[in-house]
Amino acid sequence: MPTSLFKLFATFFRIGLFTFGGGYAMIPLLQRDVVQRNGWLNPKEFTDLLAIAQSAPGVFAVNMAVFVGYRMRRVAGAVAAAFGCALPSVVIILLIALFFRQFRHIELVNNIFKGLRPVVVALIAVPVFNVARSAKIGWSTLWIPVLTALLIVFAGVSPVYVIIVAGVAGLVYGKMKGGKA
Repeated sequence: MPTSLFKLFATFFRIGLFTFGGGYAMIPLLQRDVVQRNGWLNPKEFTDLLAIAQSAPGVFAVNMAVFVGYRMRRVAGAVAAAFGCALPSVVIILLIALFFRQFRHIELVNNIFKGLRPVVVALIAVPVFNVARSAKIGWSTLWIPVLTALLIVFAGVSPVYVIIVAGVAGLVYGKMKGGKA
C-alpha cells in the first residue's frame, strides 16, 4: 500500500516544526523518520540524497522533502512533503516578524536565542559524523573533507567549484575502478 499524502505532509510538517537552525539541523530528524521509522530510504540512499539535495539549487530541507515525496508518490507526494516541510517555518517567521520588535529588548528572549546557538551546533555536528560514517570516510580519506573545508573557509574557493570538481573526480575515479558512471 503506498504511503498516504497526509503521512508525507504530517511527517515533514513535524520535521519542519521541530527543527531549529536550518536544513542541516533537520538531518537527524530526517534520518530517523525517512530511514528508520518509515523505511522510505535505506541508509545509502539517504546519504546519496543528502549529496543531491545539497548540490541542487534551493532550500536544502525542501529539496530533501521534494525528493522523498516524489519517490513515494510522484508529483503529489513532492508537493505534500514540500508544503509540510515549509509551512511551519513560514508561520513561525511570520509570527516572529509580527512580534519580535516588541520583545527583542527583553533579556529573557535574548538569552533563549543565545541558548539555542550551541544546540544548533550539536544538531549539525551529529549528522556530519553520521554521514561521514555511512560514506565510509576513514583516516585514509579524511583529507578530502578537511582540504575542502580549508579551501572554502580560508582560500575563498566557491562551494560550487568544489561540488563540480568533486563530481568530476568521482566520475573519473569510478571509471578508473571499472564501475558504472
